[in-house]
Amino acid sequence: MSTEGLSIGISVGGPSAGAGTGTAERTRRRTGSRPRVLLRRETWAPLAIDAAAILLAALDVWLVVPEKAEPYSIYLSAFACLALAARRWLPFLVVLGTVPGFLTGWSQLAAMIALGMLATRKQTHWQVWVGAALVWACRFIQWPLSDFATLSWREHVLDGIYGVLVAGMPIAIGLLIGARAQLSQKLGELAASRDRERTLHADAVRAEERARLAREMHDVVSHDITLIAMQAGVLAATPDSERAQETAKVIRQLSTRTLEELRSLVGVLRSGAADDGPQPGIGELDQLVQGCEVPVQLTVDGVPEHLPAKVSAAAYRTVQECLTNVRKHAPGAAAKVYIVGTDGSLDLEVRNDGPRRPVTPLPSGGHGLTGLAERARLLGGSFETSPTEDGGFRVRASYPLHA
Repeated sequence: MSTEGLSIGISVGGPSAGAGTGTAERTRRRTGSRPRVLLRRETWAPLAIDAAAILLAALDVWLVVPEKAEPYSIYLSAFACLALAARRWLPFLVVLGTVPGFLTGWSQLAAMIALGMLATRKQTHWQVWVGAALVWACRFIQWPLSDFATLSWREHVLDGIYGVLVAGMPIAIGLLIGARAQLSQKLGELAASRDRERTLHADAVRAEERARLAREMHDVVSHDITLIAMQAGVLAATPDSERAQETAKVIRQLSTRTLEELRSLVGVLRSGAADDGPQPGIGELDQLVQGCEVPVQLTVDGVPEHLPAKVSAAAYRTVQECLTNVRKHAPGAAAKVYIVGTDGSLDLEVRNDGPRRPVTPLPSGGHGLTGLAERARLLGGSFETSPTEDGGFRVRASYPLHA
């Protein structure tokens, strides 16, 4: 973790905790108020439409009713207009209720509105065609019947044509509205099916990639680590040098432990389980510090007893990667590790001095810190790195305890 090759800053988590809380609160308020707005709209919009329909039907009757009209025809027309209030629940009965007013009075618009609602709800049901026949008959037949009998055949033909228009227009509009609703439903089902297919395809791709990674790790990395462990065992059996035997023992222990972790990881990749399985946590930091060959001052304060497994594993992996970087890029440097549990989060800081010995270039893909930043982001935390004034390096991470 020296300034060579690693003096980059990675910041994940965005704004501060206060800003994030305010944004979350504003989001919660917006999403929380939206259902109430929709509820009010769903409640009042149908009532407003029904009131407008009744008002238009009543206005149509009032504008054409003659001064010397029969009282019963006025009452039947008024009843036809008021019956529109129930057209959403009893559309066929409402059509039947508007027929007397249309036949003997002037509630033509009320009958057309009722027939349109019936066609919207029932589409091509037999009730729609019965209602259409009744409305056509009301427009074709004139009341009183004595006047209807005196009409010429030309007038009968014209009345029949007008009856087709009066009965056909609301049915056409109702069928169009119903077809649009069915089309919207089919489009929604198609979108849901496409999303499911996309999800299944993504799962298949991930499963194939996991299987490929598992094969590569097992065939290449596992083989090499096994050879290292075997060679370390041969070196330990050589009685030439006590120092060589001790070094071989350490190599054998590290390679054996790495091989076990690798086999566990291969098992997770092959199974495709969402859970990463048991991982080391903050409780194993003492063993990590003792075996890292880096002078480390470890301070742990205020950490809750029951820490979330993912947070504990993230803290362990962060310290592990930082100490590995110290060993690789700042040989001879000392490190300080601070882990503090605050209200609702776990804060971590790893700081090291500059290198005390010449740095030997080692292979490094540069993905370690990026992976730690990604892990912190997935947990909803933050991750920052920066060089220090004395030539060292500093890593800060914060993980919410509710992750």
